[in-house]
Amino acid sequence: MGKVTGFMEFERQATPYRNVGERLHDWREVMDQLEEPALKVQGARCMDCGIPFCHTGCPINNIIPDWNDLVYRGRWAEALRVLHSTNNFPEFTGRICPAPCEAACVLGINDDPVSIKSIEKAIADRGWQEGWIKPEIPKNRTGKTVAVVGSGPAGMAAAQQLNRAGHTVTVYEKNEVPGGLLVLGIPDFKMEKHLVAQRVKQMEAEGIEFRCGVHVGMGIEAQKLLAEHDSVLLCIGSEHPRDLPIPGRDLNGIHFAMNFLPQQNRRVAGRPIDMNFDLSAKGKHVVIIGGGDTGADCLGTSRRQGAIGIHQFELLPKPPLSRDEPGAMPWPNWPFTFKVESSHEEGDVRDYAINTKEFIGDGKGNVKALRGVRLKWTEPDPVTGRRPFKFEEVPGSEFEVPADLVLLAMGFLHPVHDGVVDQLGVAKDGRGNVEAGFGEFQTSVPKVFAAGDARRGQSLVVWAIAEGRKAARAIDVHLTGSSDLPAH
Repeated sequence: MGKVTGFMEFERQATPYRNVGERLHDWREVMDQLEEPALKVQGARCMDCGIPFCHTGCPINNIIPDWNDLVYRGRWAEALRVLHSTNNFPEFTGRICPAPCEAACVLGINDDPVSIKSIEKAIADRGWQEGWIKPEIPKNRTGKTVAVVGSGPAGMAAAQQLNRAGHTVTVYEKNEVPGGLLVLGIPDFKMEKHLVAQRVKQMEAEGIEFRCGVHVGMGIEAQKLLAEHDSVLLCIGSEHPRDLPIPGRDLNGIHFAMNFLPQQNRRVAGRPIDMNFDLSAKGKHVVIIGGGDTGADCLGTSRRQGAIGIHQFELLPKPPLSRDEPGAMPWPNWPFTFKVESSHEEGDVRDYAINTKEFIGDGKGNVKALRGVRLKWTEPDPVTGRRPFKFEEVPGSEFEVPADLVLLAMGFLHPVHDGVVDQLGVAKDGRGNVEAGFGEFQTSVPKVFAAGDARRGQSLVVWAIAEGRKAARAIDVHLTGSSDLPAH
């Protein structure tokens, strides 16, 4: 490494956030950028650890020590080439990935890990600013055609890799714009949408066709698509939400998070929304059920819209504060510890170990309150740290909170079956995902492949990119008998 003793000399510094009082009044990204001198210092903290566990912590096997060292040496263009060798869209992961690479950093055993995510974001942003990122047009075409259904990160990564292998790729997207949940799920304050648009423009220049507003299985028959292409790749995500079937669920004002968040993204982009189904938290008491990333996105969005009060409830107990506590998972595994998202910094209203018992109406069909109860969970096993899924209600702890708008952010069960999945007749696994083996990615229908959340279930953006890349290689082998695409 360029600075062998850097990890002993310098402290961790991550990408700073904009001031809360400023950022709550707009929809721009909350993240700022570290200046180049600070980034060099952070690159110098990457130690000569011998076995870089960050490689295995990262689902796409980013070659992290190499580009950390290149940033330390000021060789930014080379750092970008190394980063792009495993990751098609580092400006996405540098913003919204939870950084399992940092959790696996060897320095993190007894110190703060290297600021890998901050350096990754900076390399990608520098690449766009300097004009280093250009279309990579294949020299030859194979004559084979591939349809990619879904333009989220898995579909985009697969499409770009397949196109670079020389296949003719068409991406079908049901919404009016490419990007999937990157564009219509993740709020602008976490990632501005021009980042996706510039990648789509690059891919179109490379020869990829995006057909938006085409819902395969609804607007176009899946079998017709299969007949017109040599292979079909399903990257339709996992969009069947987990519901909460309790008394009062049918009241007006109770909505899934993914009915709420896309509307605001469309507003920011100046796109039309259905005015008969206009959801806004302005002037309302909001209750968010679910303590994960989607719940945090609902929190930040509700604050910016002008909610007068917000509660975010999580069924599970509050996570441990450090790896040393039972249930947190030891290094280099992903730590199940208490985390603070940018939205929580804007006003933390989270409450843990809460079970929602009933939604209470106002007599006119609208929700007006939520009745809940506190839970006592069984303690984790002292040896394994695992917590049994067993709890009991705390006597006398029932409570009510006002609720004009309830947002269900409890995760997703599996891809939507109605449409392309059922029409193609692909087999499903026990959880309802499209069944396709990891590595082959081929479904029970010979020409049909699946990748991303549709295959593995709800997961991270970095896993979606990884699966899209790997599925592209599998399809290339299927079509030509071999592949020069990277295995990672």
